[in-house]
Amino acid sequence: MANGHVPLEGSERQPLADARRIGPVPSDQTVRVTVTVRRRPGSKLPSLDELAATPIAERHVLSRAEFAEEYGADPADLDKVAQFAQEHGLEVLEKSPAKRTVVLQGTAPAMSEAFKVELAMYARGDQEYRSREGSIQIPAELTDIVEAVVGLDTHPIARPHLRRADEGGGLISAHAAADGFSPIEIAELYDFPADLDGSGETIAIIELGGGFRDEDLDTYFSEHGGRRPTVTAVEIGTAQNSPSTPDSADGEVMLDIEVAGAVAPGANQLVYFANNTTRGFLGAIQEAVHDERSPSVISISWGAPEDAGAWTPTNLQAFDETFREAATVGVTICVAAGDNGSTDKIDDGRQHVDFPASNPFVIACGGTRLEASNGTVTEEVVWENIGATGGGISTVFAPPPSYQDSASIDPPANPGQAPGRGVPDVAGNAAPDTGYQVRVDGEDTVIGGTSAVAPLWAGLVARLNQSLRPSIDHPVGFLNAALYAAHDGFSDITQGTNGAFRAREGWDACTGLGRPIGAKLLEALGGPVATTTQQGGASSYS
Repeated sequence: MANGHVPLEGSERQPLADARRIGPVPSDQTVRVTVTVRRRPGSKLPSLDELAATPIAERHVLSRAEFAEEYGADPADLDKVAQFAQEHGLEVLEKSPAKRTVVLQGTAPAMSEAFKVELAMYARGDQEYRSREGSIQIPAELTDIVEAVVGLDTHPIARPHLRRADEGGGLISAHAAADGFSPIEIAELYDFPADLDGSGETIAIIELGGGFRDEDLDTYFSEHGGRRPTVTAVEIGTAQNSPSTPDSADGEVMLDIEVAGAVAPGANQLVYFANNTTRGFLGAIQEAVHDERSPSVISISWGAPEDAGAWTPTNLQAFDETFREAATVGVTICVAAGDNGSTDKIDDGRQHVDFPASNPFVIACGGTRLEASNGTVTEEVVWENIGATGGGISTVFAPPPSYQDSASIDPPANPGQAPGRGVPDVAGNAAPDTGYQVRVDGEDTVIGGTSAVAPLWAGLVARLNQSLRPSIDHPVGFLNAALYAAHDGFSDITQGTNGAFRAREGWDACTGLGRPIGAKLLEALGGPVATTTQQGGASSYS
């Protein structure tokens, strides 16, 4: 293969804000990268508009094997990348036609030479990581083949979107757990369709740190409904299920597992542990989408501002393609919208939304503050204390997707910004002072945040799939367009603010369409008709 290299379009990177270069990468440091290649020439996935315009029951949902054959990579393209790698002293660890990826490994000097980049060590706060400046270079012969090279940078890419019930961020005393809600109580208050538990479904949960202990799950589920779901750790690369202390990322892991498991105990759970890097995050989602165990819904409670420099255009495109693939194989993706209001914790005077919640192929999940009495919701407003729900208008994904045409999306709050995808789509209880009872590393506590809303919605989707599969013969998959048409499936949230945006009648950039009325949502999707639906009560069907 000839030696001429050209820049990979969209791969240019600048140092992150407040980062400083501290020295070269050690010459013996092992570097792993994932190279993503094009689809088979002539193949083209359905567009967002095509998916939105096709009723769920009429969609052609592919099996994983069918997808790999029709929309995967040409093995010849994978071989060309492998040949290039071997010529530069890199080891080929994996070639996947379904994921369209080649995983390479080599020393830092070999990887630098292969992709014509200067790798260096940087520091940001107390974190040290490997990164680069400028563009990745690839052989000219691979220009039409290679779409992304992910893994040269190892800076932490995302943060978990959880908030503990005390403002200091530590655990509160065990007796205070009684002040929160059990996930089952929330499901009942939101009228999740009765007599369904997600049986036959598999929920995938993405984690970028932390871990779970089986003994905690045994205790928690025996105290919250009595049924424990089957939970399996899936370790990606060098990441592991590594529980440590209650104030670690274990809180995120346990919140996700316990909320989803309490509302859909019949669904199996696959918990994908990956390193908190772009490569780890993307790789975990790719693994879940293409896993032969066929998860039908993915819950993601991690993210970062879409336009803060952490993501390159090629990174965003690689995630976008993976989310599009999920829709093609019938996977619904629920993502936390963030816990830092409309600025997403960036102090630059502008408003920002969180990614991957801002991607139009996912269900962005915002947060409310819920109060209830005697099994009935007494008040529900925008979550805006001890943090605040994320939400706003995307600067990256514009114009708004067609499924939001009828929603009267708020105008951008940033001067000069064009209209874009509105975030969130839906909402649920998230305020930490009205949060969820969870068990973490032997301790009982209350945790909130939009991190709780994503697994809550994932559990609801598992119930919807359980009910609807017999009639439509596949999972609901890409659900956004149907949600925006299901007007009776939501309770509108009309009070509160997340900073630059205020709640109002109809869709808003705080809580989207509102929180679910589960039985009515099932009915809107073609399920059985709820004949005696009451807020906070059970439903019967005919």
